[in-house]
Amino acid sequence: MNFKKRVISQEAGFQMAPMIDIIFLLLIFFMAATIFAQWERKLDIEVPTADSKVAGARQPGEIIVNLDKEGKIFVNNVELTQDRLESLLGQVAKMFPDQPVIIRADAKTYHESVIAVLDICRRVDIRNVSFATLPEKKG
Repeated sequence: MNFKKRVISQEAGFQMAPMIDIIFLLLIFFMAATIFAQWERKLDIEVPTADSKVAGARQPGEIIVNLDKEGKIFVNNVELTQDRLESLLGQVAKMFPDQPVIIRADAKTYHESVIAVLDICRRVDIRNVSFATLPEKKG
């Protein structure tokens, strides 16, 4: 007795529709990531150079505080006062205790402006602070 039913074997085919969906999703993701990365670099800030051979690893959720030549503070291309920055960082520090902050100051920014931002970070208990620099130009 033959208990096997007729089995029609088909080869597994390559489905194009799901692949196209995945490609479009990746394209949208990388376009959005590029736009957000450019927003932080739109300001005309010339970051100082450093002789450090170790590049710090980027951390998720970094807050980038930009300081221009005049000492104006920008976060996400929005100019903030020192009081508003303290309020913003204070709210973030309460929600995320180990929040990383990167200070991206222009090479010609007065030291006093950078220290003011560092004091704000200390007052709101943010300890994960680093500075953005570029590698020294050789030649």
